[in-house]
Amino acid sequence: MGTQSVATVLGPVNVSLLGRTLTHEHLAIDFEPFYVAPPVQLQNFFDANINIQNVGFIKQYPYSSSTNLQLNSDSEEAVLQDVKLFKEHGGGTIVENTSHGIKRNIPFMKRVSRESGVHIIAGTGHYVALTQSAQSLSNSEERMFDLIIKEMTEGCEESMDVKAGFIGEVGSAWPIEDFEKRAIRAAAAAQERLKCPISFHPGRNPSAPFEIMRIFTEAGGDPKKAIMSHLDRTLLKKEDLLEFSKLGCYCQFDLFGTECSYYQFSPMTDMPSDAQRLDKIKFLCEDGKLDKVLMSHDIHTKHRLINFGGHGYGHIINNVFPKMLIKGFTQEEIDTITITNPKTWLSY
Repeated sequence: MGTQSVATVLGPVNVSLLGRTLTHEHLAIDFEPFYVAPPVQLQNFFDANINIQNVGFIKQYPYSSSTNLQLNSDSEEAVLQDVKLFKEHGGGTIVENTSHGIKRNIPFMKRVSRESGVHIIAGTGHYVALTQSAQSLSNSEERMFDLIIKEMTEGCEESMDVKAGFIGEVGSAWPIEDFEKRAIRAAAAAQERLKCPISFHPGRNPSAPFEIMRIFTEAGGDPKKAIMSHLDRTLLKKEDLLEFSKLGCYCQFDLFGTECSYYQFSPMTDMPSDAQRLDKIKFLCEDGKLDKVLMSHDIHTKHRLINFGGHGYGHIINNVFPKMLIKGFTQEEIDTITITNPKTWLSY
């Protein structure tokens, strides 16, 4: 497997020590560019901070609360408490997917790791064009490539003592914008150079994951080291999921805990329940793809933290694992998805 360590925010850690791993989470992120106005009749419920009177509405329309979209200084204690509980309930590692454009906070990642005992792995690369500054949007592929190489091998811009442990999340909309294509190609070139793990955020269209992998592999990227995130809201048909799984990358179901009647970013999409996510995972496992499945929550808003009425980073361990056993998954299969597969992806 080559070197047996991965760069965490507190230094290299042997991959055998990572334990149960969440491969797509955020500890701090600014999601304000994705604000969506609430239904007119519910407007009054979104004018205040999150409280017991409005959290039910915010769970259904999470992107209509500006407060909810900012996972930052006023939610740090809630995040820290949740990560401590994740550790207490059997968690080992969190892969932090906040990339350039959505306000990565490596000093906070270091604090969380020190105080919780959970390994935190920081990412590099660029999120979707909508979140980028004018200067960033003008970056060439070469400039983006150089940044990724520097952050993976020397240190991150805001914390030179911390190296990124993977490239991601590399984000794109649909259709994929020119900046995003450059970002994918730059990430592919860096991945080819370093042989490192990489994670993608696809736009909300069934064609998006396929197109990202086409651009990535044509630019030299290795699909065996790539994660395609958010497949639970992107590839809803089993035949599409089966076809995509043939491309060789990891199929990630990372919206566990997100169950809403009306998906604001794609109203025509039926957001699956956690049980339906497990059915899709079971389908892939029965097709021989157990070693290519990953699970996570993609916590990126306040309302999913325990102190704000949510489920926290321990939701999969506490609430989903019991359901997996009921649905016929073995403990060995659960461990493969949440311990072995992340370790294999992160090793290079």
